Amino acid sequence: MNALTGKATLPNAPPESRGEMQAMVAFLEGLTNELEDTFDLRQPNAHLRMIMHLLRGHFEAKTVTPTALIGASNAPYATATRRLKELVDYGLIEQRPRTKTGKTFSMHPSDALLSSWSQLAGRVRRLAEPHFGAVDGSGREQDYYFGGSYTTRTHAIPPLSVRPEPLRLPGGVRVLVHGDPTFMVMDQLKRQFEQVIGTEIRQRAFSIDRLREEALRNAERTMSRYDIIAVDLPWIGEFAERGVLLALDSVMDVERLDPADFHTAGWMGTHWGGRAYGVPAQTTPELLFYRRDLLAAAGLEPPATTDALLRAAKALHDPRHGRYGIAWNAARGTALGHTVLMALADFGQPVVDLPRIAGGYDASRLAYGRYRITIDTEAGLRAAEFLMELLNYSPPDILSMSWFERIRPYAAGKVALAYGYTLLAPYFELDESAPAHGQTGFLPHPAGPGGSRIAPVGGYVMGIPANLAPERIPDAVEALTVFTSREAQKLYVQNGSRTNARYSVGADPEVRRLSSIFEAVDGMSWRDELQFWPRPPIPEITGITQILGEEFHDMLRGIISPGQALRRSQHRADALIEMRPQV
Repeated sequence: MNALTGKATLPNAPPESRGEMQAMVAFLEGLTNELEDTFDLRQPNAHLRMIMHLLRGHFEAKTVTPTALIGASNAPYATATRRLKELVDYGLIEQRPRTKTGKTFSMHPSDALLSSWSQLAGRVRRLAEPHFGAVDGSGREQDYYFGGSYTTRTHAIPPLSVRPEPLRLPGGVRVLVHGDPTFMVMDQLKRQFEQVIGTEIRQRAFSIDRLREEALRNAERTMSRYDIIAVDLPWIGEFAERGVLLALDSVMDVERLDPADFHTAGWMGTHWGGRAYGVPAQTTPELLFYRRDLLAAAGLEPPATTDALLRAAKALHDPRHGRYGIAWNAARGTALGHTVLMALADFGQPVVDLPRIAGGYDASRLAYGRYRITIDTEAGLRAAEFLMELLNYSPPDILSMSWFERIRPYAAGKVALAYGYTLLAPYFELDESAPAHGQTGFLPHPAGPGGSRIAPVGGYVMGIPANLAPERIPDAVEALTVFTSREAQKLYVQNGSRTNARYSVGADPEVRRLSSIFEAVDGMSWRDELQFWPRPPIPEITGITQILGEEFHDMLRGIISPGQALRRSQHRADALIEMRPQV
């Protein structure tokens, strides 16, 4: 985290994550040059040369003009002009007006060209592998496996294609986001997205608490300063009831988003009163990160229960040699409050009285009836005592550790286990010098007595402010659709993000090659372990989280007992809740 800007700073994504199709362009360009030079070919393949130049420009977010394509063809001007017209007529190249007069155009690959190139890239790779061996981006040979080609053909997602018409938003698309790694990747790709939507993007990023304050302050303005805002999942109920966000079905056909492609828990978490108020931009469950090598050396299995977790943390806790057992969110306020909510869930206790259903609890009907706080319970006491025990195997500065601080020592090898959101995995996955690089396993939360193994879902959705000027809404919806599309989410992953809201992206072979985290999270989703009920999106959840973060911090400091922390939290939360009338 940059101390001045509040934005996350990460290692650069490795070159191999830039995409198979982009690599194939470079390969075929080089091969074409070698063939033509070697055999002194006098009639170059103008079609192929123009396509490769166009694709390179598209992947690098550079404007490509007809003149540039003609020059790249290596053919005489008249011949190249005819070949370019043929590519346009065949529907492989689209022209987008660059000026209001429509007299000049920029050239862009069509969906048909991108789809065909995606298939070609896979076929060329598969043709080469049996003869030369599979090679990854570092130049190391990999094993070729039968059936890999089937997976590639089935699941590969093509790159983002440009919109035929640029968005008409004076001043560009104005976006308010959280300063986390995924949104910072989006900021790094700003030029590419600007090319796709045809207008400027202006992005502001804040820490989690400041983001909520700015979103609420913006809602009080006569006209919104932002076209799109990022919203933490638990805020959905509050933002819906306070009129901060528009219900999506009031401004668009929600089916355009392909709701079935989103992880179920992430999509359900966007709803309040049966209506969606945002689109998942990142679905990032909190998992247990563990060092496979350290557990194996100690003869330990990955922990499935809270008791096993405590045993593992104790066995790996070695302060004299600068290594601690486990890191977690324990800083006072919001950070620790989230930990308490999830610890309660680990012991089978939601923070409000939700009805039980298969796989957990039903948080989908909170808008329709009463709910009461359930903190001071037997399960709550077990959760509090569990957190007290964790202190024994934690770093000495644990009570000031929050989102990023808990992952840095894990990445550096100073901590053997850590609770962390998947969005923080780039801190060790993109840094080859980190001891945790290539040695990290991913698990749902170990379960306490009375609980089940779950992966509490976090992350952000992107929504449209309710006070956005009406004339800006249609184009804001179009931008929202682009930013949350499967093509965009794959691009985020290829450039360093480790969050993913869609099943199709997690199944993409290029994505799976980058990290085992996507296969792990997909498996948790299919097993119904991804759940959003641990942080129910009630309007009061921010206040409840703050209360828990204050009272339990006093408990961890030894000022009050676990029983006192539970009673005081229950009393303060009860006072905060307004009993909602039955609908």
